[in-house]
Formats: sequence, structure tokens, C-alpha cells
Amino acid sequence: MRRPETDRPETGAKAASPRPTVAILDFGSQYTQLIARRVRESRVYCEIFAHDVTPAELRARNVIGVILSGGPASVYDEGAPGVDPGVISGEFPVLGICYGMQLMAHVLGGDVVGEGKREYGPATVKIADRAGIFEGLSTEERAWVSHGDTVRRPPDGFTVIASTTSVPVAAMTDGRSRYAVQFHPEVAHTPHGAEILRNFLYRVCGATGDWTPAAFVEEAVR
Repeated sequence: MRRPETDRPETGAKAASPRPTVAILDFGSQYTQLIARRVRESRVYCEIFAHDVTPAELRARNVIGVILSGGPASVYDEGAPGVDPGVISGEFPVLGICYGMQLMAHVLGGDVVGEGKREYGPATVKIADRAGIFEGLSTEERAWVSHGDTVRRPPDGFTVIASTTSVPVAAMTDGRSRYAVQFHPEVAHTPHGAEILRNFLYRVCGATGDWTPAAFVEEAVR
């Protein structure tokens, strides 16, 4: 059941803005606000939306990219938060993080499996393709993982671009504008996570990086 507008996170229910916007879909992650902070630190405007936002609502907000947050659920849980398939079908650039990656794979026809216990802590990510979101990074990067389920097989049309010793599919892409990672680039325990987010914002979404909080305040008081 869709939440009433008054219960939707942050500013996603406000009047439409012509400003290019990155939408962060909230799946209950403790890091959702941190993702927003990292995006804004990259001088890109973003808003947090309920996970069941529609493509039409995103178009009305002039959304140039979508980030799917992590979350505590399994895609197989009864009542697990879902996503409108149209949001991740390719119309918008997408970056799925942790649960967001699992949900992308599940909805798009990949194979997601439950491991029975959660993996939590640092991991070494081996990067197979240093393009797109991994542009400028090393072949091995430290990252923070916190998950129960994992993607065993990516959806058709997606390729594996990173792995760890315990997670064969640690990142995947369709080679165009849809990416997903099993780790958390937004946290400080992923040393080069900010670069991954900036690569998504600038290289994939085409953000210009000219937004500032001061400009937002100035517009709000006009």
C-alpha cells in the first residue's frame, strides 16, 4: 500500500522543480540520509523518495538519475519493499546499493540467494572493469559490506564487473546506464566510495556539479 504524501521521506512530495534532480529511493536503510549527504557534497541536488515512486513522478521532478538505497529486508520477505519496474527498466540511470542491487537483480530476472547469515565488515573488492563507476580506481579496493542475500546470477544483459572472495557478483552493469554494487560506497569504511558516487553522478547521470546548498536556500526564500 502506498504511503500517504505526508509520510513520504524528506522533500519528495513537494511541488515539482525544474532543477535536475537525483532521486534516492528509500528502502529502510540506516544510510539513506548519508547517501543524500554524499550526493550533495558532490554539488548535485538530490531528494529522497518513497520506494514505490512511479516513473511519472520522477519525470515530473526532472530526475536525471536514481539511487536505490540498501535496506534490512530480503527480497523474499513477505511485504519486502519493492520498486516500480519502470524505474529500473533503463529510462533512468540507476545505481543500486546492497538491497537495491538485490532488488534490481530480482525484478529484472536475475538470481538472488539467501546466505542464511549476514556478512558484515570490510572486504576486498576485485574490480574487473575500471570504467563507468569504477573509472580511476585500482584493481582492488577496500569496501564495507552488510548483507544477507547475494546475487548469484545477474539479469540478462548485465555483466559482472567486481567480486570478492565470498561474493562472486559484487557489482554489475548493463554497460550503459544501470549499475549496482553489493557494498556501501556512501560510508567512510569504503575509502574511495565518494569517487564511485561521483563517477555515477557525473559520468553516468551527466550531472554538472554546480549546485550548492546556498543556492537552494536562496531559491526557497524568493
